[in-house]
Amino acid sequence: MRITYIGHATLLIELGGRTILTDPNFDPSLGRFLARVSAPGIALDALPPLDAILLTHAHADHLSFRTLKRLQRVEQRAPVYAPPAVARWIARRGVQHVIPLAPAESVTMGGVTVYAESATHTGARYGVDRWRAQANMYLMTSRGASVFFAGDTALTPETTRLVERELEGQRLDVALLPIGYAPGWKQGSFRRGHLTTLDALELFERLGARYLIPYHWGTFNHVTATAFDAINELREHVKTHARGCDVRILEPGASFDLPPA
Repeated sequence: MRITYIGHATLLIELGGRTILTDPNFDPSLGRFLARVSAPGIALDALPPLDAILLTHAHADHLSFRTLKRLQRVEQRAPVYAPPAVARWIARRGVQHVIPLAPAESVTMGGVTVYAESATHTGARYGVDRWRAQANMYLMTSRGASVFFAGDTALTPETTRLVERELEGQRLDVALLPIGYAPGWKQGSFRRGHLTTLDALELFERLGARYLIPYHWGTFNHVTATAFDAINELREHVKTHARGCDVRILEPGASFDLPPA
C-alpha cells in the first residue's frame, strides 16, 4: 500500500491494485478570500487512472465541483461515492458516475472493499441546508492491508466502531486523521465536529493503528488559524508522545509505503 498526500483532505491511496482519491480539491483558493498556500502535491492532470473517488461531506474544502468536473474532463471515469444526500445533489449539479454509499454499506472493487460509516460532523454546505448534513468515514481493506480515512469527525466513543466492526480484531495498518487548530475561545464548538491535534493522537491510540498520517493542514488558511498551526502543534506533541515514532507527517507530494507487519 502506498499513500500520497496531495493537500488538505486529498490523498491518493494505492491499495490492492486499485487507486482511490479522497475528497479531491485542487482549487487555487477556498472561496473568494482564502488562497491556497501550497500547490497540490500531484497536479490534477498528472494523476494516474483512478478506480474510485470518495467524498465524505459537502463542505467546500472537501467537495469541489470545479475539481470533480476537471477530473471528468481529463478522461477519469472513476465512480464517485458519497453520502446519499450529497450524491443526489452533486448528480443534479452535473457530476457523472455518482453512486450513493450510506453508513453500514460497502462496495468491493476487485480485491479492495470500501466500508462507510457516519462521522460526527455536520457537513451541510451552507448551514441552512440541513438535509445535506450527512458525513461519512471510510475504511478500505485488501488482503494484508487496511486504511481508515476519517474525513472530518469529532472524537466520540463511536468513532472507532467502523474499524472494530469490520476488522474483527485484526490490527488497522494506517489511520488517516484530520488535525485542526482552534484558539481557546473556540475549542468547545470546534471539538464537536473536528479533531484537535491531541484528539487525533488519542484516536490513533484508540484505533490501535500501526501508523498515523495527519492531513487537513498546509493547504488553506482559515479565518481563525493558519494552514500550519495544527501541524506545528502536532510536531511538538509527537516529540514526547509514546507513539510519536509511528506518526508519519507527509509534505505535499510525499508518499508513505506500508512496511511489512
